[in-house]
Amino acid sequence: MIPTLPFGRTGHDSTRIIFGAAALSDVTQDEADQTMDLLQRHGINHIDVAASYGDAELRLGPWMERQAGDYFLATKTGERTYQGAHDEIRRSLERLRVDHVDLIQLHNLGDPAEWETAMGPDGALKAAIEARDEGLVRFIGVTGHGTQIAAMHLRSLERFDFDSVLLPYNFPMMQNPQYAADFERLFTLCQERNVAVQTIKAITLGPWGEHQEHFAATWYEPLREQGAVDLAVDWVLGRPGIFLNTVGDIHVLPMVLDAAERFDGQRPTDAQMEHLVKEKEMAPLFT
Repeated sequence: MIPTLPFGRTGHDSTRIIFGAAALSDVTQDEADQTMDLLQRHGINHIDVAASYGDAELRLGPWMERQAGDYFLATKTGERTYQGAHDEIRRSLERLRVDHVDLIQLHNLGDPAEWETAMGPDGALKAAIEARDEGLVRFIGVTGHGTQIAAMHLRSLERFDFDSVLLPYNFPMMQNPQYAADFERLFTLCQERNVAVQTIKAITLGPWGEHQEHFAATWYEPLREQGAVDLAVDWVLGRPGIFLNTVGDIHVLPMVLDAAERFDGQRPTDAQMEHLVKEKEMAPLFT
């Protein structure tokens, strides 16, 4: 079984593998149902979706209507203003067919100007706090991409006591000295405050080539050999205290779940990961 870990201060023991429901953005309901069946077989109990993930909230709706209590359910708003976020949060509840979600996250909050709006007096954070006070959400988090996001999350935590953060974490990206230093500072602060740390892009090979045929629904090229996926997943899970949010493609997803099931607690060495990077010509997605 995939191990669980307390999801920060929420009181929920989440599987260390969190289903990234971006994978359901552009699939049929039948495909979504098959994916949910697969997640159930692996015991996954935490789902992370977003208002902007195509039809993903709609695809989850029938399941949440029946079995919402079986999952820690998180969604995101990409709106920056109070009114925009207020409306989008309620639209997500309708699409998900629930009366509340466990976690609402300010989505991809990395741009400084957007940050000022969202965190300001008439911003999205005000709507999230209001929704929490009304019982529509239980906890509030913040997410983001890019090399600057660990530093931005630190800034966000100075402004508000978020319950979770989400950001990229993989071996190639952690070879960026500044990002690695920012990540470590963020991780230390989150440990001190009992803030959950979610990580994304675990099995990224690199950006798609300019004329490359896309064989997966992800916006980056993922690793696609099981042995390579095993090493990438093991490297993330080998870091205690963090969660791995899965890949945005339902056909690649089984490899990630399989790797997690077989994780034996041993983290690959730097030499193993350096060999993988060289062999697969892995490259940072964010520079």
